[in-house]
Amino acid sequence: MLIYLNALFTGLLVISNVLGVKLFAVGGFVLPAAVIVYVITYLITDVIGEVYGKDAARKTVQAGFVTQLLAMLFIVIAIQLPAAPVFAGQIEFETVLGGSFRVMLASLVSYLASQNLDVSIFHSLKQKHGTRKLWLRNNLSTMTSQLLDTIVFVTIAFGGTVPFGVLIGMIGSQYLFKVLIAFIDTPIAYLLVKLAKKPETKQLTPFPSK
Repeated sequence: MLIYLNALFTGLLVISNVLGVKLFAVGGFVLPAAVIVYVITYLITDVIGEVYGKDAARKTVQAGFVTQLLAMLFIVIAIQLPAAPVFAGQIEFETVLGGSFRVMLASLVSYLASQNLDVSIFHSLKQKHGTRKLWLRNNLSTMTSQLLDTIVFVTIAFGGTVPFGVLIGMIGSQYLFKVLIAFIDTPIAYLLVKLAKKPETKQLTPFPSK
């Protein structure tokens, strides 16, 4: 199960960098589509930490960071490759995949800071409560780390380019949306932990000899 959780984690990270280009509006708030996917990565590291331990969660975060760096490198290479005469979508390709260096830097810095904070808070609570109160450490670690993630990302990516009031509004709206998703995914955390704790192999009963 661990290999599937790791694959899902890194896959969602890469997808979130692509989805970040799309903006959508909910109740007057404008949010990047990546917010739906990215917050799920915190759920996954919580499940990994709950079942496989703190070291496994840390390694997953590190692997995700390396994966994002490689993904960005290959995207830059793909953009710089000369377009074939029959390919008419070079501008659109660059628009969707070629986020600015400042946004990419903001994403990496906020990722490292918030994901490591999430793991630390989660396991501090786990040491206190043991296997009880998964709902508490799942929500508290995610909500705290997401606040840091949102502040760091928005400040680095947009600080100085928009009015301060707009900056605060962006932080507030994104954070509230992430908190809502964190509440919703709590039952999913219990389900994934239950599935991950199941034995992955079962002993086969030998056929009786004749």
